[in-house]
Amino acid sequence: MSLIAQHPIIAEPAFRNLSASYNEIRADFLKNTDPSDLINGAAEGMVASLDDPYSRFLSKEKGKAYVESYEGEFVGIGVTVRQEDGKFIITSVIKDAPADKAGLRAEDVIVQLEGKPVEVKTTEELAQKLRGKEGTKVTIGISRSGLSEPFQVTLTRAPIKQESVSYEMREGGIGVVTVTRFAERTAEEFDKAVEALEKDGMKALLLDLRSNPGGLLTPTIDIANRLIPKDKTILQVVYKDEKRVITYRSKQEKPWELPIAVLTDSHSASASEVLAAALKESAGATVIGETTYGKGVVQRFRQFYDGSVLSLTEAQWRTPNGQWINEKGVEPTIKVSLPEYASLPPLPSGTLLKEGSYGEHVKTLQSMLEALGYPADGTPGLFDEATKRSLESFQRDEKLDVTGELNDRTSYRIVQRLSEKLKKEDAPLLKGIETLKQQLGART
Repeated sequence: MSLIAQHPIIAEPAFRNLSASYNEIRADFLKNTDPSDLINGAAEGMVASLDDPYSRFLSKEKGKAYVESYEGEFVGIGVTVRQEDGKFIITSVIKDAPADKAGLRAEDVIVQLEGKPVEVKTTEELAQKLRGKEGTKVTIGISRSGLSEPFQVTLTRAPIKQESVSYEMREGGIGVVTVTRFAERTAEEFDKAVEALEKDGMKALLLDLRSNPGGLLTPTIDIANRLIPKDKTILQVVYKDEKRVITYRSKQEKPWELPIAVLTDSHSASASEVLAAALKESAGATVIGETTYGKGVVQRFRQFYDGSVLSLTEAQWRTPNGQWINEKGVEPTIKVSLPEYASLPPLPSGTLLKEGSYGEHVKTLQSMLEALGYPADGTPGLFDEATKRSLESFQRDEKLDVTGELNDRTSYRIVQRLSEKLKKEDAPLLKGIETLKQQLGART
């Protein structure tokens, strides 16, 4: 076989430009270059030229992290960390993970890494430092409230499960199952959640797919197989020029007899839209919330020897009723939205606001304070005296340092309180529970 037959890119006239640029950069660029970085950069540019928001080339570590996000586990110490006024504070510790076994707690501050002050600038960079190969060790220094000096702890990295499903039983026997993404173990986690709820006497299922960005198709189909009547269509996947069309039909083994409602929002995308549409059209489920994102295309990803990943759009899909949803989304049966404050953007870590500050961050702060019952009757977007008084009142009630200025600690507490408020005022969730109760009542 000829070289051109094996590598058709060589026959393209534009390939000469690429080859010449590579050679010139390697020979004459002022600084040293890495050949693999240059080639991976070219691959990134090639995929970017497709002008497709979903096709990507992720080089090396980025590719490994991409695949790891779907594997259901990562290797690390088992903590979540937030950044607050330049400090890295442990928000939570995963049960039975290395950090938990070593006695680390929420609100501990990571101040040292391998005996030196933490020099990374973001939580993402710190996460990369804390992760590694299974069985390797990492030593961190911890500052804890009540202790005069930091202490050192050496942890052995271990596999940490990333749960994608959570569940709870609500009043009236309504089982709420939340799926945050579709990873390798999601269907297995879903089955365990349903079995636990059934033991507790579940009478109806409320499936929460809000803010679910999608993920793998296989676990999505597996969940659909459990909930959708046998032989009913789940979706159709249509490849280039419709040369190949794959129709997925339910392989349900045991009939599902409980009422189902699904919660969606504008961030429910891809695989979550597949499941929502299938349940709506093939199982008669009520969809409650907002129109979904509208990602009606399918990617296949391939991982290369160095960990790099090519994720390429190869097909589009349509719902059981034959509807294309790309850039349209799945319409809810009952339209309900969260309170306006739920859509407020987060204040970036490191944001310092004080009297005299102005702009969108100030307007966001004012809206957050008003939602929590601390209205500032001043000028929107201007951190004036009224805004300062409102913030001081919040800080005083929360037993924070009353500075009248917004720092990370105050910002984090505001977000905490808004989250607690939202749980009580979750209109789509409450509507879902009410709808299922009505359906149960109609059955009796």
